[in-house]
Amino acid sequence: MDEISYRAMMGEYVLYYRGKVFGGIYDDRFLVKPTKSAEAMMPDADMELPYEGAKEMIMVDDVENKEFLRDLLEAIYNELPAPKKK
Repeated sequence: MDEISYRAMMGEYVLYYRGKVFGGIYDDRFLVKPTKSAEAMMPDADMELPYEGAKEMIMVDDVENKEFLRDLLEAIYNELPAPKKK
């Protein structure tokens, strides 16, 4: 998916889809924002803190399943907040 990008931040990686933050890689864990669609697609997933003081996010276990990941991003995209203006 060409529309995915990332930015290194404090030793971790923030992930973007079409310019919107959808999750990140934190301590070797792939976490996504807890949208209604993400929760519906992964009802048994663990909620974890990406770092101290942050809001909980959903841990994605099935990181090898490209079709699932593509469907997940498409499902949550419209629920993600718009990028902040700089």
